[in-house]
Amino acid sequence: MPGRSGLEVLREIRKSRPKLPVLVLSMHPENQFAVRVLKRGASGYMTKESAPAELVGAIKKVLAGGRYVSSVLAEKLATYLSADTQKPAQELLSDREFQVLRLIASGKIVSEIAKDLSLSVKTISTYRTRILEKMGMKNNAELMHYAMQHELVN
Repeated sequence: MPGRSGLEVLREIRKSRPKLPVLVLSMHPENQFAVRVLKRGASGYMTKESAPAELVGAIKKVLAGGRYVSSVLAEKLATYLSADTQKPAQELLSDREFQVLRLIASGKIVSEIAKDLSLSVKTISTYRTRILEKMGMKNNAELMHYAMQHELVN
């Protein structure tokens, strides 16, 4: 969706049709967006690489009022919810900060990100500063390393 993120579209759908079941079908791997999307009100999340039969099953489940996650994601969620597991640092970020983190980690400079998101360079610099503070990092290299370790960029 050029110019808009799935999270922005989901927010708009939730605002205008709060009871509408939404199954997000994304090109992004589950470990990048699934938890964030589910927290924002989606009824399910799956990647475009999923088998067609799995997609049909997911749609039926969501239309029946259920929630859909893959078995791999269900296992990750169970681990994530266990008491002794610490939250990943990226979970501290707002949706926009997470988006900026991913763009920085993909090698884009502040001015490119500002242009892509139709924001000022100063606003992107502020987001970058907040990201560094929240994640306890000092520079873009640390952000890039973290994003690659946690598979936040493709």
